[in-house]
Amino acid sequence: MTEMPDLPDQREGAPHPCATPVLFGQAAAEAAFLQAYGSGRMHHAWLLSGPMGVGKATLAWRIARFLLAGDTGGMFGPPDTLDVPEDNPTVRRLRAGADGGLLVVRRGPDDKGNLRRDITVDVMRRLHGFFGLSAADGGQRVVIVDAADEMNTNAANALLKALEEPPANATLLLVSHQPSRLLPTIRSRCRDLRLSALGADDFAAALAQAGVDGDPATLAELSGGSVGQAVELALGGGAEIYAEMVALFATLPRMDRARALRLAESMTGKGNETRFALFLRLFDLFMARAARAGIMGPGPEAVEGEAALLARIAPHQQAAQRLAELAPALSARARHGRAVNLDPAALVLDMVLKTEEGLRPVLGQSA
Repeated sequence: MTEMPDLPDQREGAPHPCATPVLFGQAAAEAAFLQAYGSGRMHHAWLLSGPMGVGKATLAWRIARFLLAGDTGGMFGPPDTLDVPEDNPTVRRLRAGADGGLLVVRRGPDDKGNLRRDITVDVMRRLHGFFGLSAADGGQRVVIVDAADEMNTNAANALLKALEEPPANATLLLVSHQPSRLLPTIRSRCRDLRLSALGADDFAAALAQAGVDGDPATLAELSGGSVGQAVELALGGGAEIYAEMVALFATLPRMDRARALRLAESMTGKGNETRFALFLRLFDLFMARAARAGIMGPGPEAVEGEAALLARIAPHQQAAQRLAELAPALSARARHGRAVNLDPAALVLDMVLKTEEGLRPVLGQSA
């Protein structure tokens, strides 16, 4: 009951959570679930929360695989791992999207075939028929909602009804990046299973598993520790874009206009839409890191020379405040221009020149 190609819950360039071999850094979350399972008092609904890209969907699929494969415990008591052998028939059926015990609720296509922005009530209503099958054959049923944050109001109310009257042998797994966006009544009916940000070693191992090239320390800083976002950054050349941005602003207070123009022109033309979108995201990140440096001092460098630059353009809290005010205005201008199909090169050039203009008072004070 799960189609595998072109899915909204899969990062481009990374394996689908269903096919991710190893979940790194979340042993505590796995142990908490197994403890509840072994106690015989399993909650019917779980809220898998935590930062984006740390393995919540992968854990949801691991739990689904574990539950649908049946009790894998041995003669020494309840199982101490969610691992299911690769040759288990359940694993093969899930990989093929052919296991009737699993329903995945996610955004679907609209009438024109485009992916909807939210999960609609029509999609959520599939729960009724799915749980009806469960009542008929008495088998285990698992529902993954990914991501629960994307439900619209009607879909959320439909899910709430299912949470209030769960059928026997049914487990609902809600993947949530921002639990505060969910209805309090939904949160109260779920047991929270929080996943933490990955440590350096686990982050590097997860990147290697995804086949990502690049410096793990740089990608960790630029992605906020999200493996999923790190994959996107690596595929789009995000580290190189950010390094060039830092090098360009390092030429302040007299910005290298030729270098700025080269950066701007690299965002235009067919095939560079993703690169331009990545630039906008990294520009927001650069400004946020600069503002934070003005309050707390520069943190670990994302790229060489960043700490020295941030210390120069954000030497005090007043500079941090100026950057915090400047950033959203520039981002809004650029995103509006993008929405109306203005030339990306002109938009990028406008952003860097307006930043130069906004930083003149600060650089004059620190010169």
